[in-house]
This record gives sequence, structure tokens and C-alpha cells, in this order.
Amino acid sequence: MTPPDAAGAVVRPGTAPAGELARQAAERERVWRDPPGLLGWLAAVNHKNIARRFMWTTFGFFVAAGLIALAMRLQLARPENTLIGPDLYNQLFSMHGTTMMFLFAVPVMQAVAMYLIPLMIGAPSVAFPRMNAYAYWVFLFGGLMLYGAFILNAGPDAGWFAYVPLSGPDYSPGKRVDFWAQMVTFTELSALLEAIVLITTILKLRAPGMTLNRIPLFAWAMLVTAFMVLFAMPAVMLASTGLILDRLVGTHLYNPAENGDVLLWQHLFWFFGHPEVYLIFIPGLGFISAIVPTFARRPIFGYTAMVLALISTAFLAFGLWVHHMFATDLPALGKSFFTAASMLIAVPSAIQIFCWIATLWTGRLNFKTPLLFVLAFFFILVLGGLTGIMLASVPLDLQVHDTYFVVAHLHYVLLGGAVFPLVGAIYYWYPKFTGRLMSEPLGRWQFWLFFVGFNVTFFPMHLLGLLGMPRRVFTYPAYMGWGGMNLIATAGAVMIGVSVLLFIVNLLRSARHGAVAGADPWGGGTLEWAAASPPPAANFDATPVVYGRDPVWEAAQRRPDEPATVSGLAVASREVLVTSVLDAVPDHRSEFPNPSIWPFVSAVATTALFIGSIFTPWAVVWGMVPVAIALTAWFWPRRGDTRVHLALERRP
Repeated sequence: MTPPDAAGAVVRPGTAPAGELARQAAERERVWRDPPGLLGWLAAVNHKNIARRFMWTTFGFFVAAGLIALAMRLQLARPENTLIGPDLYNQLFSMHGTTMMFLFAVPVMQAVAMYLIPLMIGAPSVAFPRMNAYAYWVFLFGGLMLYGAFILNAGPDAGWFAYVPLSGPDYSPGKRVDFWAQMVTFTELSALLEAIVLITTILKLRAPGMTLNRIPLFAWAMLVTAFMVLFAMPAVMLASTGLILDRLVGTHLYNPAENGDVLLWQHLFWFFGHPEVYLIFIPGLGFISAIVPTFARRPIFGYTAMVLALISTAFLAFGLWVHHMFATDLPALGKSFFTAASMLIAVPSAIQIFCWIATLWTGRLNFKTPLLFVLAFFFILVLGGLTGIMLASVPLDLQVHDTYFVVAHLHYVLLGGAVFPLVGAIYYWYPKFTGRLMSEPLGRWQFWLFFVGFNVTFFPMHLLGLLGMPRRVFTYPAYMGWGGMNLIATAGAVMIGVSVLLFIVNLLRSARHGAVAGADPWGGGTLEWAAASPPPAANFDATPVVYGRDPVWEAAQRRPDEPATVSGLAVASREVLVTSVLDAVPDHRSEFPNPSIWPFVSAVATTALFIGSIFTPWAVVWGMVPVAIALTAWFWPRRGDTRVHLALERRP
């Protein structure tokens, strides 16, 4: 475990005297923390600070999308309602879907991972910390651009899927769809950068001894998700770029009159869109795999089967996109293959459910709020999975296509499969974020309001869909008989709104008045619970050494001659230990960059380029100039940093 690094030195596991460790910890805190003040806030690169901004920003978009959904439910609460007109309603349902799919679901999962993954694998930071900061600013500016357009009555009105020719220049004049298309490019650029950061962090910055078969299941879930992002996101970026070229430059990629193809849009979009469901769902599975062992008080059952199930889910997810296109004129034989694949993907999910149940069945359960959300997830996911298998059948899909049955299924899978685990995860890791516990009584009230309100809202939509109510309509006639169930669904939406409000109160109140949490208030076994709550700037006082899958639980079994931490790394600079991919054997040292204002400046320049291109293609040409200047300044070597690098290389 001690190969020579690039400078000829050797990284040896070891333990320094207590006084020396304290001095080193204080020095590491000074070196790794972000600078104070406004300039320091803009230049921040610490992964925990960036992740917190990501989480608060995505949660803000979630609240905005929820308020939009509540407005739509009020409009549909009774037939022939005139609260909201058709044009505004089109913008509302487009903004709701766009926000939830592009500005909340995937970014919030990446944000939580960006905070936790370095702690889980024993790293002081994420890889490419400046790129991580740049990804946040790009995401923020893209979301603000979309909502700014909405406030100015230029919000998208063609749905979050923007089907052509409805979203083409003939049927959607103006700039509404243009803003939507560029927002997609913004957010997917951010997601791609975050995926690269996560992949590199998990594969190369693990603590010594954390081999691939010792990685926490949440880290496995995020590694699988990140690789999926690399393959899925370019498809939708290509689709949106083709759309804006059709609208602004006069290409005819989707125009059948000029030998274009409207189905090309659907293929490109759903090749992203269905893996997108699993980009949201798989991190939720990772949350469950982290929470269940802690509250069952035993290691996870079937670790290897769980990892293989995650990987197989990712592969199968890319073979399902045509089941969104069963109503199109595609060959029947081809549809049958996608039907089979749509049913087959239930198998790896079932394997994981059985492993969780086995872990809970043989454990000693601690019924706290995070576990309640896990148990609710089981119930809701099974219902969503059953309706998903139903929709995989072509004849049934043709009957309920574009009805509220599909809306119900979508929300059971996404809210049930992602938001319930996410809220449970926030309760679970909130002590690690803040050093305090959330209120348990408020948490239970919030859980029951959310669980009951969710089912009251979305279960009636199955029946509405079977009765023929189409989705994306702003009103309906009274004689159809849909009013009663729509009123019930609206009442459930109000319950969800009250639950979210209670959750916000719990978050804010607990930050100051919650019970003080120690490093490991739940008795968890993974490595993040070995760090202080909240963690210091460099996460750990010294890089830990790992000997098992549950390092905290197994620490008492470590032999006296087995070192607990790594020595030999510089503490006066941002030096990190890089390990091998398979066995986490120390490979070499790497010097990480200091905080810099240039990722923020580069994001501003990128934003100007994208927004300018909505109005003139020449903005792409001239907008490249400030982007190039900002990137050059970003990567230009600093004299002080160069001196540090040279000094580290000259070490004996």
C-alpha cells in the first residue's frame, strides 16, 4: 500500500502524536476554508459550501414548482373554472414540469451527493473543485433566466417535453420556446460537469483501503447515476440545439416539408427522458440503502446483489425510451421489444426491495422519521411500479395515453421513488449538515400529512385517466363527471402544501433550536459519521484508513498495529492523496487549486453567450471572446501557487 508518488516520496499510513494531530487539524482548517466576505463568497470552492447552495437553490425551485402545481389544482378543482386562462395555464404546466425535471430532481440529488460523497469515502474535497463551483453558477443563472422569462410572460408553453411541430417556429412564435431550449442547455451542462466531478471523486479520491467492494451503496448509486448522465444528457442537449437552430437559423431538422422528421425529436428527447427517470430514482435507492442499515442496526443484506442491481438498472434504462412513443407509427415488432424491456427493468428494483426487507426483517428497528419515509417509499413505489408495468403493455398504453392515468403513474414513480427518500435523507443527514437534529414530533406530523396528501392527490388521477380525462387541459365540462375526484385531488394538494410548509419550519427552527447532535447521533456505520457534525473545512483531521464496509462499526475491531489515519501529506497546502481505482492503494499526491473568482466570471460570460444567442446567432461568435478571456484567467498559473507546487515536488 505504499508505492512511490510522482515526487519520489512515499505515502505511509501512520498516526501522529495527539498534540501534533491537533496542530495539523488547525492548519488544515485554515488552508481548506473559503475566504471571508463577498469576494470570498463568490470565489468559494469548498464542496460543502457549494453543495449547500445547490441544495437551497434546488429546494427554492421545488417550492416554486409546488406553488405552480397548487395553482393548477385550484383551477381544476371544479368544472368550467375561470381562475386561470388557457395561455397562462399552458405556461404553468410547462413551468411546473420543466422545473421539477430540469431544475430540481437531478440537481438536488447531485447536490446532496456533492456534500456527502467526499465524507463517505474519506476525501477532503471533490475532484475539480473550481469546476464544481462553475457548475453551480451556470445552473443558478439558467434557472433564473427561465423564471425571469416567465415573469415577463415569455415562459415556455409547449410542455416540459416541447414536442415538435408544436414547439417549432410555425406554431410557437416568439421567444418562449427559445428560453426553454437554452435553459435545457444550461442545466444539462451543469449536470455533465457535476457527473465528471463525482466520477473522478469516487474512483480516485477514496481513502486507502476502501476497495470497490467496500464503497457505500449510496456512492455506488451516485457513480452509476453519473455515468448515466454522461450518456443521457448529450441527447437532450443535441435535441434542444436542433430545435433552436430550426427556430432561429432556419434549419429544418424537424420539418417534414423539408425532409426533416418530427419523430427525431421524440427519439432524441426520450433517449434522455426515460433514463432521466432513473437519474432521479437511482439516487433515491442510494438514500434508502444508507438509511435502512442504520435504523435496522445491522449491515445491509446482499451488498453484491444490490450493486449489480444498480448497474443493471442503468443498462436497461437506456433500452426503454420507445415506450413513451407507443402512440406513434412505429413497427409493432419493435414496440414488443420495448414492452419486454419495460417489464424486465422491474427485476433489479425488486431485488433491492427484497434485500432491504431482509435487512429490516432481521434487524432491531428504530422507528424514527427517516425510517418512516423509507417504509412509505416501499408502499408508493410498488403502486407506481405496478402501473408502470401496465403502461408497458401497448394496448393499455394506447387507451390511457395522454390521460391523467399517466400523470398519476409519473408522480407515484418520481415523487414516491425520489422525493420520499430525499426527505428521509434530509432528516437523516441534517445533523451532519448543521450539527443539530430536526424535531421528531414535527417530522412525524410532516410525514403523515405528506403521505396522506400524496395519495389523496394522485390516486384519484388513476380513475380520472380511466374515465378519459386528458392531461394538459385547463378546464372540463361539468357533464363529464370529473369534478368530484378533481376536488379531492385538490384537497390532497393543499395537504402536501401544508406538509412542505411544516418541513420548512422544521428546517429553519432546528438550525438554531434543534437538539445538539454529536458526530454520530443515529449510530451509523459509514465513514461520514466519523467526522464532526458539521464537518471541518477539510472534512477530517487526517485522511482515514478503511478496513471494511462499515468503518465506524468496525473501528473497535481494528488491531493496535493497524493505523487509523494517513501521514505524510502536506498540511500547509491543499494536498490530497490520490488512490487506485480498484483497490484504493495510494498512488500519488495532488495539489488542489485555491478559491478563485474566475469560475463565477466564466459562468457570467457563459450566461451572456446563451441569453444573447436567443436573440441573434452572432452572440455565439462574439460571446466566445469573454468566455475565452475568463477561462484563460481561470487556468493561468499564479506565481504563489507555482512556488508551492515546486516546494512540494522538492520534498525528500
